[in-house]
Amino acid sequence: MIRVVLPPHLRTLAHVSGEVRVEVSGEVTQRHVLDAVEERFPMLVGTMRDRGTGKRRALVRFFACEEDLSNEPPDAALPDRVARGEEPFLVVGAMAGG
Repeated sequence: MIRVVLPPHLRTLAHVSGEVRVEVSGEVTQRHVLDAVEERFPMLVGTMRDRGTGKRRALVRFFACEEDLSNEPPDAALPDRVARGEEPFLVVGAMAGG
């Protein structure tokens, strides 16, 4: 099971509290994890990635094992600790403005 931590506004939208757990078959990548989250919580489709292009939304960041993975290719393997369920994959709502 992959542990995913969503930002508060997406947890509210998905009607969950705390982290969520999803099953990913095959290689554990950003794309596969987000696909699994969106399949389990269809109301989140389009909130983390653009529906048409699949690209990460500008004010959403992805982290794992204290690393910013936001600019990594979506099909790059996530760290082994995430794949083993030891560390969560974090979806973070970035802040903008001054």
